[in-house]
Amino acid sequence: MEKTDGIGKENVSTEEKQSFKDESICGYNSLHHLLSANLKPQLYQEVSRLLLGLNCGKALETIVPPESAKALSSKHDFDLQAYKFSADKELLRESRVRVGLIQNSIALPTTAPFSDQKKAIVEKLRPIIDAAGASGVNILCLQEAWMMPFAFCTREKRWCEFAEPVNGESTQFLQEFALKYNMRLWNTAVIIGNHGNIIGKHRKNHIPRVGDFNESTYYMEGNTGHPVFETVYGKIAVNICYGRHHPLNWLAFGLNGAEIVFNPSATVGELSEPMWPIEARNASIANSYFVGSINRVGTEIFPNPFTSGDGKPQHPDFGHFYGSSHFSAPDASCTPSLSRFKDGLMISDMDLNLCRQLKDKWGFRMTARYELYADTLASYLKPDFEPQVISDPFLHKKSF
Repeated sequence: MEKTDGIGKENVSTEEKQSFKDESICGYNSLHHLLSANLKPQLYQEVSRLLLGLNCGKALETIVPPESAKALSSKHDFDLQAYKFSADKELLRESRVRVGLIQNSIALPTTAPFSDQKKAIVEKLRPIIDAAGASGVNILCLQEAWMMPFAFCTREKRWCEFAEPVNGESTQFLQEFALKYNMRLWNTAVIIGNHGNIIGKHRKNHIPRVGDFNESTYYMEGNTGHPVFETVYGKIAVNICYGRHHPLNWLAFGLNGAEIVFNPSATVGELSEPMWPIEARNASIANSYFVGSINRVGTEIFPNPFTSGDGKPQHPDFGHFYGSSHFSAPDASCTPSLSRFKDGLMISDMDLNLCRQLKDKWGFRMTARYELYADTLASYLKPDFEPQVISDPFLHKKSF
């Protein structure tokens, strides 16, 4: 074994790396677990400050979940983490809410009968939702297409059998928990109130056409705009999956007054993992709201190999869905991520007054010059649009 240069622990041999659980980071659940285990405390504190930021000038405070939630986590082997975002204390506005994110893998092979697959996922999620309820979570968001494999790579129409009406069985399943725990839940785009009522729905604004993400075979862009749902716990919105790559999508939810925006996703390591910790955090800062980012976990193998016209040989899977769900705050702080390969529940206390305080501090709305961009966008949409480019007069001059 080779010694490190004063970092605190020994390096890992090639043989040991090969023995690590699939899709871990050198045997660790996440980057932050790797760093905390291998850096000396003082070094880790400084690295963590740079990676996660500071919340109101301090490192993010951890929360100890109740014993019942920890017992469920241990029994059912899911990652459980909890943190607290603070704001400057205010005397006239109390605005604290506890929010949860759930990431999960599928429960049965994709070759199992569809009804069995659906039932198995529901049973797998039941103890994780119970842990959220036992922890006092007020708003809970699940990942994109949580009740099925993410089969949109295959372009096979048989997966449409998983489609449900707004008040379908998966919504009804979540309504039971909403009533039980006085909780609001998100079924990707169905918003369920704490009385078990359906508050509303939102459709995906942006549909990917990249690599294996052949979703336009199954549905097209949504027509519900950028709704923000006012609840007893705050103003919440959902930016579904691929919409996180579009800054104007984030902006519109902010202009409509969102305080928490969820991004339920399904994305794989080869495509997007370097972008994952950046995009939502940038959106949180630029729009002065909290963001909850959720990604599924696991590698889903489909019975029929497929191709996507990108030059790659046929293959039976998307790649690894890397989990890593986390929260971002408007002051640039964020939580560590959940596991890269395990189911998980991330819990966070949020003082929503931080949204207003950061708006007042940075003045982004006041300095945004929206009319400038409105004119540019209006011009861009016209067929005779000409980019505003000023060329160096010597650029196209012939030299002799």
